[in-house]
Amino acid sequence: MLETLKNRFEKNRQRHPDLTWEQVEARLRGNEKALAALLAMEESGGEPDVIGLAEDGEGILFCDCAKETPAGRRSLCYDEEALGKRTKNPPAGSACGQARDMGVTLLTEDLYYRLQELGEFDLKTSSWIAAPAEIREKGGALFCERRYGRVFTFHNGAESYYSVRGWRGCLIV
Repeated sequence: MLETLKNRFEKNRQRHPDLTWEQVEARLRGNEKALAALLAMEESGGEPDVIGLAEDGEGILFCDCAKETPAGRRSLCYDEEALGKRTKNPPAGSACGQARDMGVTLLTEDLYYRLQELGEFDLKTSSWIAAPAEIREKGGALFCERRYGRVFTFHNGAESYYSVRGWRGCLIV
């Protein structure tokens, strides 16, 4: 996994110009929990890469950088509560449930827009993002995508799911 991450890191220096691979590797060596989460991201098609430092300025931020929302994480409703409400034609799972099982979190709206500053992602797909409590309490959830050269945030019922909607994860190491 370290070799895959190193190759991606070196190939995409524009995503993290202020970091060196040695800094990243030092955080990952011996961190089995982080490596397991990154492997799960990789195996489900996420192509995780460093996109800079976390908001605290200390943690190194990994994010799914696959061109489209990871193929292994599509056709899911938003969370377990929404999944429980889908009595007719339920999806295989939920975005929040998968993220929790992988040891990562869904991107926030701010992180999604930050990712989009580094490239063009979700040109044909869309990604669930972390929904604010006030939206989720009303049964809604949020997703983002890039169309027409712009990034959009939309809303939908949390129980909805589509073959082109998945989720992107992040991990702070």
